[in-house]
Amino acid sequence: MKKIIISALLTVVVFISCHKNAITGSNNLTLVPESELIGMSKTEYQKFLAQHPPLPASDERTVLVRRVGSRIQKAVEDYYAEKKLSSELQGFAWEFNVVDEKAVNAWCMPGGKVVVYTGLLPVTGDEQSLAIVMGHEIGHAIARHGNQRMSEGLLVQLGGSALSVALSQKPQFTQQLFMQAYGIGSQLGTLKYSRKQETEADKMGLIFAAMAGYNPEVAIKFWERMASGGGEKPPEILSTHPSDETRIKDIKKFMPEAKKYYKPR
Repeated sequence: MKKIIISALLTVVVFISCHKNAITGSNNLTLVPESELIGMSKTEYQKFLAQHPPLPASDERTVLVRRVGSRIQKAVEDYYAEKKLSSELQGFAWEFNVVDEKAVNAWCMPGGKVVVYTGLLPVTGDEQSLAIVMGHEIGHAIARHGNQRMSEGLLVQLGGSALSVALSQKPQFTQQLFMQAYGIGSQLGTLKYSRKQETEADKMGLIFAAMAGYNPEVAIKFWERMASGGGEKPPEILSTHPSDETRIKDIKKFMPEAKKYYKPR
């Protein structure tokens, strides 16, 4: 009976609380106003950096990540301006930082708050592949996939309570849900992205990387390399970013569209 009630509630809120993806055209459930999540991300981002001091701006790894990040940021802003959807980026205050941890991970909070772990850089190997991963992570944030996962968590656990109510009544639970929804920490959260969300982030990331001057075809070899794994345990990033034949097939299928946006530098 509980499952039936939850299913019915989901059916209702889908029609009243959806966000349309500007690139794929799909609708995603977003119960939480993005402005509230952006406000929360500012606080949580600073908390995270206080506990995990970022590398200095002069470090070559920080320079690399910020160069890639700023180029993708411009691509995102240009794309949404072209589509007359710049209002969707309202409140964004982009930041790109690198933390010195072995985890193979990267993530992007609402509002463009990005962290890349040093453990990811040997895996990406070069700037082009790093752009593919960062474009993908930023794609998740732009598509509001974390909002969707957090909305589902609030709906199931707290009956769809507003974020402000959830924070006041169950602040620890709400913070944990936020961290899991955006994969924040040295280990990724337990809320995994769906295949649909992964495909959307792949497509958006390819377009953003291509517009930023990075060859989107690099994505095929990168994910093939990740899928092979060399017989070792897959890195943390693959626990919620499955790199399988379906993903690679989808990327190849979308590649002609992505290449239309490629502007070599």
